[in-house]
Amino acid sequence: MKTFKIVVVTLIALSFLAVAGFFLIGFFKPKPAGIMVETSPSSTIYLNGTIVGKTPFKGVYKPGETLIKLVPDGVNELLPFETKVTLVSGIQTVIRREFGVTENASSGDIISFDNIPSKATSLIAISTPENAQISLDGVPRGFTPYKTSTISPAEHQISVKAPGYNDRIMTLKTLSGYRLTIFVKLAKSETPPPIVKKYVEILKTPTGFLRVRTEPGTKGEEIAEVKPGQKFLFLETDVYTAWNKIQYQEPQPGLPNGIVGWVSGEFSKVMESSNFDATNSATLSI
Repeated sequence: MKTFKIVVVTLIALSFLAVAGFFLIGFFKPKPAGIMVETSPSSTIYLNGTIVGKTPFKGVYKPGETLIKLVPDGVNELLPFETKVTLVSGIQTVIRREFGVTENASSGDIISFDNIPSKATSLIAISTPENAQISLDGVPRGFTPYKTSTISPAEHQISVKAPGYNDRIMTLKTLSGYRLTIFVKLAKSETPPPIVKKYVEILKTPTGFLRVRTEPGTKGEEIAEVKPGQKFLFLETDVYTAWNKIQYQEPQPGLPNGIVGWVSGEFSKVMESSNFDATNSATLSI
């Protein structure tokens, strides 16, 4: 019996020594967090105020909140980028940035994971600007800020788009038991949206033409005739007579404002077009 007690005590002591040894070698320490940074053009990376390298960059660090600053190399007019991220044990956080001369001209994304207390798969998408449309695998799913817990743990194509901004498309892999969070910054499009102009189209008339007058209504002096199918730049509509004011002759040397007139709203209609070309000048009355 005494021998058995000695053996038990010895085994317990050895167990404590083994546990202590594991702690000493860091077995029970949290896994380091990974970080990957890609920029265009290349940049110098500061983590918590200390230079750690240049992009493209990969490294492992202690989990927790980290201040990251990216300074473009050799191009002084480009805007640096600074943000805080929370590095997660055993997970690689990805930061991508395309520098611009202003914040509006800059774009990028931050991709990170968080543990969730289940085997579910979750996605959160946040964007600048807000209310950007998000699509998963080519199917529109809603607008940012967007959240779903009904996404499969697999590789997905995620696109974010907003009017007046360049689209951003990413291929990301979601994981069971983790929430994928993406912060997306869209850059404003350099291509201006098409200018939509209103024009007046002349409709069919019993006489085969429509009179253009100096004032809205039949009391105005007749100054020209226009034909069905012709189109002219719309200027305004008279609220009392519903006649439309048109510019039927463009400005030219000696006539800086061109020539304008009024046509009956009964035989003309106002339309919109982004590629409007006015018809040649109306036939002036003699």
